[in-house]
Amino acid sequence: MSKSPPLSVEQRAILALWYEVNASLSAYHKLISTFGDAQLAWQAKLEAWRQLGIHTTHLKRHEQPEQTQANIDKIQQALTEGRYSLLFADQADYPMQLLQIYDPPPLLFYRGNSARLNQAQIAIVGSRKPTAHAQKTTFDMAQYLAQAGYVITSGLAMGVDKRAHLGALAQADAEYQGRTIGVMGTGIDVYYPNHHDQLFAQIIDQGGCIISELLPHTQPHKHTFPRRNRLVAGLSLATIVTEATIKSGSLITARLTSEQGKQVFAIPSHIDNSNAEGCHHLIREGATLIYHPQQVLEDVNSQLGYERYAYKATDMSASNSDQTAHSIDTDSSSSISASGQSPQSNIKSPPSAVVVPEHLTVVYEQLDWHGQDLDALLVATELAAPQLIGQLMELELLGVISVQGGRYLRV
Repeated sequence: MSKSPPLSVEQRAILALWYEVNASLSAYHKLISTFGDAQLAWQAKLEAWRQLGIHTTHLKRHEQPEQTQANIDKIQQALTEGRYSLLFADQADYPMQLLQIYDPPPLLFYRGNSARLNQAQIAIVGSRKPTAHAQKTTFDMAQYLAQAGYVITSGLAMGVDKRAHLGALAQADAEYQGRTIGVMGTGIDVYYPNHHDQLFAQIIDQGGCIISELLPHTQPHKHTFPRRNRLVAGLSLATIVTEATIKSGSLITARLTSEQGKQVFAIPSHIDNSNAEGCHHLIREGATLIYHPQQVLEDVNSQLGYERYAYKATDMSASNSDQTAHSIDTDSSSSISASGQSPQSNIKSPPSAVVVPEHLTVVYEQLDWHGQDLDALLVATELAAPQLIGQLMELELLGVISVQGGRYLRV
């Protein structure tokens, strides 16, 4: 992490306000809209704050400017030592898409590669306790979309969030590594969940980014996670919910995505899977049903007007038809404008898919993401058991299928 330059007078004033209102967005924006800028707002008398209806706890902090200055000095020290960095809303590297949401944060603490913040992103969210199938689906979705050039954004939680980050990081080609952003529901220096410190380090080391709008040392609280969810939605062009209960916080992210005028995708499951009731509810309410990441690419790319590239791709559904794949620029210069559009420059197509040999296509075409057991495949292919098992082993060695719980499925 590179060391940051000293904070300017205005930046210290912004931090002072943010500290004194304890990162309250409503109080901060009320003060800025009333006084015009952070310096004037922070220099205002206590009575002026009181007349605005500022909360009592904020007033108490405003009565102790020395304590405020001491806390800013601690943050400046951490910035100087390179423990984390800061972006303010008026800086060029601040993610422009966040300026379009109702309540953008005035600043972002971050660790890692901040260039990711202005690249085109797709959010993947879901259950903290997903089924094995949902974990695999999430990982595959993230890996596929990251290889197509998108940054995968999620909330660093257990379950689906973690699998989304890991899928985005699982790229053999260095050009596609590190395409993930983790949005924290704590301070930038607080690991939550505690055992995710390795995931945090992996994201940063591989070129991803971790951000928080909350002050350092802020501990997890039930109110901080909906705030995180709004940033996940705000940063992204669309949100995918891979598996979620009806009371999942992922539905908050989906709702915020929809309110921001963006597309929500949901993956269906068995009707008796209570862990997927949230996805089924979203589909009923108008979310786009998907069963393959290519469908996400087609919808998102067509919305953005990206140039299309036709290439021969092995379909991961039951058909064997040609499909059109789209990609965005994978360079760090592939950024989104304030309107959410990506510049038309050096757009690349994703790497070619593995070509399945002709003698294996009959078996391969019988497979999908849900998986088939050996008995079902014997009936469907009408092959002898030794021949079928041999072909399945070949497909597995090619890396185009995997085995989970005795069921064979595409990857």
